[in-house]
Amino acid sequence: MTELHRLYAITHSLYSGRARSYLIKHGIPFRELSSGHESFKAEVLPKGKLPTIPTLVTPDGEVIRDGAAIIEHFEAANGRPCQPPGPRQQIVSALFDVIGSDGLLRPAMHYRWNFPQCNHEFVRYHFLHSQRDVPQREDKTEAMMDRMLHAAMFFGVTDQTRDLVERLYLEYLDALDAHFEQNPYLLGWRPCIGDFGLLAPMYAHLGRDPYPARLMQQRATRVYRWVERMNRADQDAPEYFNAGTDFLADDEVPETLLAVLRLLAEDFVPETRAAADAINRWLAGNQPEVGAPAVGRSAHAIGTAEFTVRGETITALAQPYRFYLLQRVQSVYAGLDSAGRAAVDEMLEACGMSAITGIVLDRRISRSGNLEIWA
Repeated sequence: MTELHRLYAITHSLYSGRARSYLIKHGIPFRELSSGHESFKAEVLPKGKLPTIPTLVTPDGEVIRDGAAIIEHFEAANGRPCQPPGPRQQIVSALFDVIGSDGLLRPAMHYRWNFPQCNHEFVRYHFLHSQRDVPQREDKTEAMMDRMLHAAMFFGVTDQTRDLVERLYLEYLDALDAHFEQNPYLLGWRPCIGDFGLLAPMYAHLGRDPYPARLMQQRATRVYRWVERMNRADQDAPEYFNAGTDFLADDEVPETLLAVLRLLAEDFVPETRAAADAINRWLAGNQPEVGAPAVGRSAHAIGTAEFTVRGETITALAQPYRFYLLQRVQSVYAGLDSAGRAAVDEMLEACGMSAITGIVLDRRISRSGNLEIWA
């Protein structure tokens, strides 16, 4: 493949990092442009439907919006190189894709927007230069950043929950660092789909913004190296002297990774359950038409979900996109034979994630014409 793809993205965008890393790791030639280019509005948006990034334009002009869809496009065409063969590893890979893309938004938004003394100028540069140099650029930048200042609160970070959010993140960071002591990627010697999903918050927000990046460098060096590694075309694992080339053998999911999942389960599971309840109530009351947008600006606002973690009550947006991705985990699980399902059940029980196979919305979310829609 020699013709260039166009990736409309930007360095500080959480979801862009997921798609960019996939293209880099698989040697797919691309040119990155920001959505501020005139070609995005004139040529791409009519097909992409929503002004979100990442959006990919293939050499033959096909437009693919959303990082999950971009990765699926290449996975389906190339024999799914990032899907491990075993049931336990397949479930873990798909689960980390959900956790990275949606389950870690709370610390990602907190560490970007609640430390302005360290982050403001760095973040402002990127918002400013994602737009064309026109007279309104400064005012537009200020307006965009003013809106985003409240992002952490929308995801449940308040004065009352701030200490809990930081404590959970630091414990997760420590556990992930211990895992990467023995493994350069989540499941061995090459990245799985879950690595790309997890990179979304861990690169643009938590691995680049000055305050959380310094925290990661000083507290979890191995995690920081993984963030670097995920943006390199080669394996980039010289510090591992027994390096292999494949996923771990015999469908192994290391205890160190189960320890990471146990920590993440503490807020991911209750939030997922509460969000499903809130969305199902909304579905019952509103009965959206088949084909109505479920995600994005055209979708109706659902509201918030309230849940408890370590005795603290958190209120956060109930987001259907989490369930669009969670459906993939549940589809993998549904397709397993009895032996595979039993192995997965035992693993999920051991890490506190057993509930995720049964938390579902009353309506499925499908995808058509670059939109996630109610089925």
